[in-house]
Amino acid sequence: MVFWEKIRWKLVGFFGKRIIWLWSKSTRMKILGEERYRGLRAQKKPVIILVWHGRIFIVPYFFRKRQIMPLVSPSQDGEIPARIMEHWGYKILRGSSSHSIIKAWNQMKKELLEGGEVILVPDGPRGPNRELKMGCIKLAQETGAYLVPFTFSTSRKKFLESWDRFLMFYPFSRVVALYGEPIAIPPEIRKNDSEKLARRIQKILNKLDDEADRYFS
Repeated sequence: MVFWEKIRWKLVGFFGKRIIWLWSKSTRMKILGEERYRGLRAQKKPVIILVWHGRIFIVPYFFRKRQIMPLVSPSQDGEIPARIMEHWGYKILRGSSSHSIIKAWNQMKKELLEGGEVILVPDGPRGPNRELKMGCIKLAQETGAYLVPFTFSTSRKKFLESWDRFLMFYPFSRVVALYGEPIAIPPEIRKNDSEKLARRIQKILNKLDDEADRYFS
């Protein structure tokens, strides 16, 4: 990066963090289903948090100051969340299924084998929307990590006209953050069974979105 571009991105991170913090603080937030997740973390069990690309707006604020490792796209689109999250104590890791991921994969494995926590967006960075890629299952197999679905919804929804129907909320909304049941992945599984498992997890994530959206109905 040239000098002025570096300055620009530093400002994005500095002001972005404060805007997201104020935006999120204005809400009334309810958290549901986190007991099993908290139990895993209390036992230092490795966890892979799964959240669809369209539901990541709340993620930088919600999981802040936990030393979690999020996999963030190395593209220009990923630069904004990466800059914001680095100011909240995340272990930022740049990589995606559409870029070379070998180095990032090894870093995620190391983090999980040491009892850490990773955030993955299993339909990112380019979709198709809410269709699960196999990487999260393979990573869980190789590390013994639990998959923990996560989503949010809000009383005053704003869906963007993007491929992922990106969900935002207006300031002073009510927000529900919802954890799904942790999913243990067998260390050895046949290809056909892996594909069935992927479809099952995809349905679980989609059902969780629907459950969160119905909360304020």
